[in-house]
Amino acid sequence: MAGFDIDRVAHLARLALTDAERQTFGAQLETIVAYVDKIAELDVEGLPATLHGHAVNNIFREDVPVEGLPTAVALANAPARVEDEIRMPRVVE
Repeated sequence: MAGFDIDRVAHLARLALTDAERQTFGAQLETIVAYVDKIAELDVEGLPATLHGHAVNNIFREDVPVEGLPTAVALANAPARVEDEIRMPRVVE
């Protein structure tokens, strides 16, 4: 195999593989790694870094402040309340 241990990869992914799956996935991973190695050979010196392959424009609406909900309406469907606040279960011990 090309620089990796399929059993270690399976262990890290919490997968129990059969012998047939080891062979199949091992061959697939070899193909993927070979492809990544091929891409790594490309000379990208001087190319600008990009996040997208095409121009992305801001499609969001203008940020215009609006009046919020009245407290009674905002708390109407709260499962538990303490005065004018929503009571939440403790998430930090």
